[in-house]
Amino acid sequence: MTAPRTCSRRLVALPLGMVMATALAFLPNVTASAADAVPTATVATTADATSLSYIVNVATGRGPSTTVKKAIADAGGTIVISYDRIGVIVVHSSNRDFARTVRKVPGVQSAGVTRNAPLAAQSTTEAGATRVLSAKEVASAQSAEGQDPLESSQWDLPAIKADKSHEKTLGSRDVTVAVIDTGVDDTHPDLAPNFNREASVNCVSGKPDTADGAWRPSASEGAAHGTHVAGVIAAAKNGIGMTGVAPGVRVAGIKVSDPEDYVYTEAVVCGFVWAAEHHVDVTNNSYYTDPWNFNCLDDPDQRALVDATTRASRYAERKGTVNVAAAGNESRDLDADSLTDPASPNDGTPGDRVIDPHKCLVLPPQLPGVVTVAATGAKGIKSSFSNYGLNVIDIAAPGGDSPLYQPPAAPATDGRILGTMPGGTWAYKKGTSMASPHVAGVAALIKSTHPHATAGQVKALLYSQADATPCTDPYDIDSDGKIDAVCKGPKNHNGFYGRGIVNALNAVTK
Repeated sequence: MTAPRTCSRRLVALPLGMVMATALAFLPNVTASAADAVPTATVATTADATSLSYIVNVATGRGPSTTVKKAIADAGGTIVISYDRIGVIVVHSSNRDFARTVRKVPGVQSAGVTRNAPLAAQSTTEAGATRVLSAKEVASAQSAEGQDPLESSQWDLPAIKADKSHEKTLGSRDVTVAVIDTGVDDTHPDLAPNFNREASVNCVSGKPDTADGAWRPSASEGAAHGTHVAGVIAAAKNGIGMTGVAPGVRVAGIKVSDPEDYVYTEAVVCGFVWAAEHHVDVTNNSYYTDPWNFNCLDDPDQRALVDATTRASRYAERKGTVNVAAAGNESRDLDADSLTDPASPNDGTPGDRVIDPHKCLVLPPQLPGVVTVAATGAKGIKSSFSNYGLNVIDIAAPGGDSPLYQPPAAPATDGRILGTMPGGTWAYKKGTSMASPHVAGVAALIKSTHPHATAGQVKALLYSQADATPCTDPYDIDSDGKIDAVCKGPKNHNGFYGRGIVNALNAVTK
């Protein structure tokens, strides 16, 4: 049995957490380079109902030694896949002492369990603030000439000058953004024209599943999340529905969420490595990795998860991929001296623990090199729910907010973000989950404009082209006379907006 939790807090369309990546610098071998080769896979037998999944980290650039393989087998483990180029092995075992045992083996640098609940199915509850547009609303929608029918409802596009950027270019079909998430419905009429099947995969088990359609979401409400994100990035400008930030680029689905909406480390590692090996230019990551909201480096299990995910994301960036992630929706100052984590582990028995957010990290937002995104509302200020923190937030983008706090200007009527939904519909959601794909879309436009730019160069342009935004001071979002958050830092580098609010027009003209 698992404690109730919601996709809205886990998938960053309301709440999450994160912080500084520099604390990872001392992890063993996280800076090792990776050779240009596809990682080797070894298929495992089917896990029984008591099995857990483990990560075993060894030296990068080659597979596990004979000694390590024997030790894994002797400890009751079965290798699911070995990502040799980053030295990460995914193992199933029903031996609860597996990680402790293999940590003592020569050649093993770290090892840890990725979950608390067995691989058997779990139950969950759902909660959220999604509003699906009715058929009547879609049919009656009217926008200006040259716009898609629902574009008048997308206040977020002019907020980042994406409407103006579309007059210059829609982006290049040579550029692909992968949505690492709950899956993408490639049959949606707004996504089908831009969908990249070759770059899509199901990574839920930690091993790529390339069966046709394996990247599609399940039927649960929470599984719609990835399709919504994909629409924000690259819904086609085709006279149907809405328009994405980069409607001319291609979008892929990398499914990492299991049927119960958990996103575990082995799936995320698989997702980043797949993106690296399939010429993905940008990944969007609007989730945090279960079961720990914060992964503390003084815990050997959690440290191993940080190590593995760090290796995978850095491998992707070295191969040219810009990784973008949502900062989270808990209204937290992620540069605070300490925070209380009340939700970990979310697949077991969570309990309050006081952590140092500089030493206990949310994955993937706090990974080295990842672009961390805060959310703004229709009035252009930090969304009421968005996490913040000096030297944590890199950039900001529209993620929506309550209409009580930041109502949009007419003709838009909803202060949330419009996106595509499975089954050919559209809906409004809010969260840093919706802010991150705006940044991923702009990064794709930069890559379209500068096709030979490295990942580092794309990030540098993303930051330098943003609209510097000073701290909102005082920040009293609900106007009750009490300060709701304190922003620190100058106009072009502060805890609310980082380098500023992303600018799509600059991306295609500079």
